[in-house]
Amino acid sequence: MTSTNPFKDQSLSLTNKLLPCTLHVLLPIALLPIALFSIYFYLPPFTPSSPTHLPYSYPSSLSASSTEKEKAFEKQCDYFNGKWVHDRGNPLYNGTTCVIIKQSHNCISNGRPDSDYLYWRWKPNQCHLPRFEPITFLQLIKNKHIAFVGDSLARNQLESLLCMLATVSTLKLLHHKGSRWWHFPSHNATLSSYWSPFLVQGVERTKTGPRYNTMYLDHVNERWARDMDQMDLIVLSFGNWLLIPSIYYEGDKVLGCLNCPDLNYTDIGFYGSLRKALRTTLNSIIERRAAKGNGIGVIVRTFSPSHFEGDWDKGGTCSKIKPYRNGEKQLGEMDAEIRRIEIEEVEDAKEKAKHFRGFRLEALDVTKLALLRPDGHPGAYMNPFPFANGVSQYVQNDCVHWCLPGPIDTWNEIFLEMMKRWEEQPRRED
Repeated sequence: MTSTNPFKDQSLSLTNKLLPCTLHVLLPIALLPIALFSIYFYLPPFTPSSPTHLPYSYPSSLSASSTEKEKAFEKQCDYFNGKWVHDRGNPLYNGTTCVIIKQSHNCISNGRPDSDYLYWRWKPNQCHLPRFEPITFLQLIKNKHIAFVGDSLARNQLESLLCMLATVSTLKLLHHKGSRWWHFPSHNATLSSYWSPFLVQGVERTKTGPRYNTMYLDHVNERWARDMDQMDLIVLSFGNWLLIPSIYYEGDKVLGCLNCPDLNYTDIGFYGSLRKALRTTLNSIIERRAAKGNGIGVIVRTFSPSHFEGDWDKGGTCSKIKPYRNGEKQLGEMDAEIRRIEIEEVEDAKEKAKHFRGFRLEALDVTKLALLRPDGHPGAYMNPFPFANGVSQYVQNDCVHWCLPGPIDTWNEIFLEMMKRWEEQPRRED
């Protein structure tokens, strides 16, 4: 574990850097019914797959040949560093063929006039990233439950994945308390979305309610954790909700707060709280699953930078129509630090759980490839035909989430390659 003080002070100058990220939180509150976050569905309990069918389970022994294969695996490609190159291949789906796309992400159907943003592919520096293969993905998750846990970017990525899978197999919506589940009967595969923006237990601030988030950094959120035994792979996605004014607890003790000048608490920033929340989450998965001998896979999606030009709530836009070239845009200090914390916590958790059979943990490091795509957000086209009556003085833009189809499809192409590598990589017995 890192010995760095988890609650190092951040300068108040970070406040302006945090404002773009708050669209992720405040825009849904201001423009969409809060009920979108609290719709609950009901269905009979899902029967999890047998541990003997887990794609992440270990063989009974490790041969010398598998050791050689493992060494070769460790040298395989880094998908996370590269550049965007123009490509005329069509997306697998569009806003008409995939009916589950959230309207605010359906940019073409909302009237976005340009389409060049659809025709770029991510090219890693040292290898080739194959196009997404829906059949292959479904075969890998046969008889499995893949859960996307976290914020609205988790749902954004899941919608992309569902749209691509639905091009080859019929999709059915199931009902489950506290989450949404989608089922592919052809492969008995289930994918789900759990709203849990802090990952740990907490109360979200609202437009009419509390002024501050409240987070209990030592307690995982049971909204999703209670179903952990029914999950075979968990994709964790969070960060933006920790960047707005918050009060942090451990047990019954207030540790401090973020941007709370009217409270008699110490402002401790958010880096340490983000680290603690992720550490608590990964420790809970290890303790509840891996330590009991029940294999599970975990993916931590790293931070996705926003692209506002100006303040999000004062007319800030993201009107660029081409990706940045390498070197044209540098990762900001805050975004880089969030990514660093996420990577460190993943590596620390992997070390902690290295002796537990069947446990897989990796970072889906999207930070750089997302940074280079300012053209991929809905922008003004988060709403249908925003300029139909002329150009108004102020049009709200979404420069946090991603158009569907769009650059976020690449996240799932890399996700698939990670799963394929997991399937091919030999597993250690100890």
